Amino acid sequence: MLLSLLTSVALTFGWLWFFVRRDRHPEPAWLLARTFGWGCFAWLVAAAFEASLGRLLDSPLPLALLLVALLTALIEEGSKFLASTTAITEVPFDEPMDGLVYAVTAALGFALMENITYTLGFGGRAGTWHAVVTTLAHALFSAPQGYALGGLHWQRGRLWVAQGVLLSVVLHFVFNGILSSSTGWPLLLALGVVVALMIVLASRYYLSFEAHAREQAQAQALREGGPLPEPPQPG
Repeated sequence: MLLSLLTSVALTFGWLWFFVRRDRHPEPAWLLARTFGWGCFAWLVAAAFEASLGRLLDSPLPLALLLVALLTALIEEGSKFLASTTAITEVPFDEPMDGLVYAVTAALGFALMENITYTLGFGGRAGTWHAVVTTLAHALFSAPQGYALGGLHWQRGRLWVAQGVLLSVVLHFVFNGILSSSTGWPLLLALGVVVALMIVLASRYYLSFEAHAREQAQAQALREGGPLPEPPQPG
């Protein structure tokens, strides 16, 4: 079990480093840590609400499992979204990329708490597989709402933010629905398609914000009469 817990921690901070390092203007460690902590707390809030869904699992209704999957997605994505918004009023939240950074940070805090409790409840082997599958998934679920938060710097309104949260809920719901209704190769194939779609979306969001950051840096350099900044090296 200890190895499983260490695996969860390693995966969480490994993915956090992967996503955060893409920011051209690194965020302060204290704000990342605070947002991560709020993500951990968001899991406690979500778990409290989800505890009331147990009755639906005993329901004879054929769509009960899908209803639980939908409500779970709504509760968890809503909780993670609220955790990420704790950063948007801070001074370091000063460019569109920051929306993605803090949304993913909150999501990974949420994922770590979920992985720890899952391991303690179901054992090391199940906990390890859960961490491998869901740690990245939670980060990718939150990418659309992170993109929406970043859009606040483009004077986007509440409808724009609501659309991002809704897309996060839909991705989470589809993922949960597949897990609860498929087995064997169909399960792996369907999950592969959904994960690939989420990776494509997250990549497009990051590329869009990176392009915006380069344009801003070049415009500032031209205004100051200095040399244009070098593009970041891939890696």
